[in-house]
Amino acid sequence: MSYRVDGLQYANWSEKIFRQMREGGLDAVHVTIAYHENFRETVLNIERWNRWFEDHPDLIFQGHAGDDVRRAREEGRTAIFFGAQNPSPVEDDIGLVEVLHKLGLRFMQLSYNNQSLLATGCYEDDDPGITRMGRQVIAEMNRVGMVIDMSHSADRSTMEAAGISQRPIAITHANPHRWHPALRNKRDDVIRAVVASGGMMGFSLYAHHLANGSECTLESFCEMVAMAVERFGIDHFGIGSDLCRDQPDGVVTWMRNGRWSKRTDFGEGSAAAPGFPRQPEWFRDNRDFANIAQGLRKTGFNAAEVDALTGGNWLRFFDQSFGARTT
Repeated sequence: MSYRVDGLQYANWSEKIFRQMREGGLDAVHVTIAYHENFRETVLNIERWNRWFEDHPDLIFQGHAGDDVRRAREEGRTAIFFGAQNPSPVEDDIGLVEVLHKLGLRFMQLSYNNQSLLATGCYEDDDPGITRMGRQVIAEMNRVGMVIDMSHSADRSTMEAAGISQRPIAITHANPHRWHPALRNKRDDVIRAVVASGGMMGFSLYAHHLANGSECTLESFCEMVAMAVERFGIDHFGIGSDLCRDQPDGVVTWMRNGRWSKRTDFGEGSAAAPGFPRQPEWFRDNRDFANIAQGLRKTGFNAAEVDALTGGNWLRFFDQSFGARTT
């Protein structure tokens, strides 16, 4: 059975978007519930999601394990898995890793563009690697079953995390740097370190991560997927669209700045155009997910390979990653 899983979205959530997920046949989506929020603010975001689960039980429910993806397919709903794009919800308290896992957090980035208490972000000039606290948090995340996400982290930190972690890590939303040299895209040695650990990388549909930006063609995107699969093997890749539907442009300021800066830092964007970039025409929202599968088939992938890339690989990774370690 084929599954459709998106490894990362950050939308302005609504019934409309939940229905678009169903129209696109999405069985599971990893959603961002924190960028710069502290623990209490993250709990408030979980409360908001609890209300959406209550109000739209025919469309969505909270996912905790890989079997929830299978349940979602059987019931015609979408399983929602929580993630944080920063370790800010943990603050400086390692005990909050387990607390957040019990509340449903299944992914946590060790940094978001800047230096954190755990690791270095990709916009810093220097990357000293994983910190003392970072090593201990990695061990705790391994223990409880929370995925280490290095999507916004710098190269040394990412490769060190892959080596330190006793469980596979992830880059949930990025593309190969050799295809498009965006700062957030990943060089071959970084990808190699992640896949060597048994980890996963989700290909991003965010225009700043695409060759030729919003004008990127489906053919070009699928050729990039084929290139990555040829170099690193098909088992380690999926989709992590980084879809940010219906967000007001002002949200970019929160994403990039948080509270750490008075000066607007648009990061991957442009100071002249600080809003969200336009999505490519072939992937405007969740209803277009099938276009990716069609493009991959046209590029030469067989049915089993397409199923792996559009959801099967993520499902296997969920099965391996979300449970507590037994040894």
